[in-house]
Amino acid sequence: MSNIEILQLRAGAVSLVLDCSGPGLPSVLHWGADLGELTESALLELRRGAGAVQDGNGLDENRPIAIVPEYSAGWFGIPGLSGHRDGHDFSASFQLTSVAQTGNTVQVDAADTEAGLDLKLTIELTDSGLLRAKADLTNTAATPYTVDGLLLALPVPTEATELLDLTGRHIGERHPQRHEFTQGAHIRDNRRGRTGADATLLLFAGTPGFGFNDGEIWAVHTAWSGNHRSYAERGMSGYAVIGGGELLLPGEGRVQPQGTYSTPWIYGSYGVGLDQVSHRFHDYLRARANHPKTERPVVLNTWEAVYFDLDLDKLKALADAAAEVGAERFVLDDGWFRGRRDDHAGLGDWYVDEGIWPKGLHPLVDHVKGLGLQFGLWVEPEMVNPDSDLAREHPDWILATGDRLPPTARHQQGLNLGIPAAYDYILERLDSILSEYDIAYLKWDHNRDFVDGGNQLTGTAGIHEQTLAVYRLIDELKRRHPGLEIESCSSGGARVDLGILERTDRIWGSDSNDALERQTIQRYTQLLLPPELIGCHVGPPRAHTTGRTQTLSFRATTALFGHFGIEWDIASASPEEREELKGWVALHKQLRPLLHTGRVVRSDRGPEDVLVHGVVAQDGGRGVFSVVQVKQSVTSAVGRVRLPGLDPQRTYRVSKVATPGPESRSAAWSVDGGSVELNGAALASVGVLMPVQWPESAILLEVTAIG
Repeated sequence: MSNIEILQLRAGAVSLVLDCSGPGLPSVLHWGADLGELTESALLELRRGAGAVQDGNGLDENRPIAIVPEYSAGWFGIPGLSGHRDGHDFSASFQLTSVAQTGNTVQVDAADTEAGLDLKLTIELTDSGLLRAKADLTNTAATPYTVDGLLLALPVPTEATELLDLTGRHIGERHPQRHEFTQGAHIRDNRRGRTGADATLLLFAGTPGFGFNDGEIWAVHTAWSGNHRSYAERGMSGYAVIGGGELLLPGEGRVQPQGTYSTPWIYGSYGVGLDQVSHRFHDYLRARANHPKTERPVVLNTWEAVYFDLDLDKLKALADAAAEVGAERFVLDDGWFRGRRDDHAGLGDWYVDEGIWPKGLHPLVDHVKGLGLQFGLWVEPEMVNPDSDLAREHPDWILATGDRLPPTARHQQGLNLGIPAAYDYILERLDSILSEYDIAYLKWDHNRDFVDGGNQLTGTAGIHEQTLAVYRLIDELKRRHPGLEIESCSSGGARVDLGILERTDRIWGSDSNDALERQTIQRYTQLLLPPELIGCHVGPPRAHTTGRTQTLSFRATTALFGHFGIEWDIASASPEEREELKGWVALHKQLRPLLHTGRVVRSDRGPEDVLVHGVVAQDGGRGVFSVVQVKQSVTSAVGRVRLPGLDPQRTYRVSKVATPGPESRSAAWSVDGGSVELNGAALASVGVLMPVQWPESAILLEVTAIG
């Protein structure tokens, strides 16, 4: 640790400078572009240059804003810690007791002896340049302390005058919205008991007009799968912060003597352009010890093919067709368990339905395995239908407030896994199924928001404990069944966060398989997650969620840029459709090593009718781009499109990828296998001319370095 107690952390072209000189909590002097290795005198000057300005009508001592902002330090915005001890100790004032640095991890201990509270802060700068921080608050007094909120805040500079966040809904997740970063607070609260289809995913603050490739940007993400808050706030003192944390329901933060409340991890990412911000998350996730190490198998999911019509012969025929086109994993979706003929009954009764499966799932599993495919199974362990044996036997296991049951959603209620007996039952049932059958994969669903999510046995709110119980349940199942993969599905993409992704292997991007809708959903989900963690399926010709009819080429091109799968009754498809699909599966497998390891790049330069995105190899030697015509252009042709993310000094050959099915239109330079050769700077600044395209179509371009 430096003698001057100003610490500099450097990684991934990012610098973080922390002022830990006390006497209060540490503040951030710089978080952004790498400053190089600063001398002690330079660090002192940096602190001196960050001194507070007196405005003539403010506090005589204007302190910097800490990572946990304190009312007691003169912060009039959203406080870091909100809480009390039966109305007392409502405002804490922490004093540093120790600071320790190990590599790029700093641990800070502080105490408020008068309030009877200890605070431990852990602050890290990962190899990819992500800042992440968490707090642990311990009650050292003899009486309970109630935490109403414990939020962490990261400063952003004055130049960050624009905000970008995301919103959405079921089958329409992840739509961007921009705002001016004005005085006051912009707050995104989520009380749905899960991350939420309308959750912001990331909250960005940046310089005016920032885009995918330009502008300085600071972003924050709350890695929590329950209720949470993300916010940006600009105060009259000139300070601006972005931050987040868990959103506690009344009483959930009650900390007993010697007990501890821990926040989720808060992640911050800095970059020039949204792509660079997202690359830090992608690199971090790919470096995790539990990141999927094998190639992501092509999936066939049965849901939109058969829904609840689980006929063994029909499923075998579907598996045969899946193997024929090159699928590698077959997932049996909803309807296989006791009493589940539709979505009105059965949830909670996790026994194979003997009426449909007199020999259990063995005939289907054996058939699927005999074809060389992995077998996967749908489950929804956190839910229960009122019409189920479980609900009739244990009505007090339903998440509810007293005797008042919440309104049902999709004919179901939440199952309170915070009750030990309920947790043990679900663990035993899932463990038993996984032990009996050779199951490689669980599609883990969560199909409703929680209303009045309380514990009937205690009368207290239960979302905090429910979220922790789900984490424990997944961790324990993976411990018992090494190699098991789990997908986080939640009415589609309503549980996408780094809390659930620390223990699952992919997310389901959306219940919409409409390729046009998916273009936006996947474009913005990839701000946080790399393609291999996002399930993207080729749906039926007529989308079940929108009624649109789209070509197989457009559906497959859209699904290529993720964890590719199929959700379509291909056993009933024409031989020509199956043959074309087989070609798309083969193309995905050919491109998969690049798509699932390279850098995602996007362009926002050009007409709004066209989306351009791609993946470029880490060494810059190769790339594949999709040029998507989302709607009819005003002009007859869209002109040139730019291809970002390439090495500006290297020369590349750009050619059109030969794709299965009917030939798409070609520009003059790409006719008969032609190509164009330009350096990366020209491709990013000038681009290549594209032909007239039909609405809802895409052209694939391959870019290969030749010098």
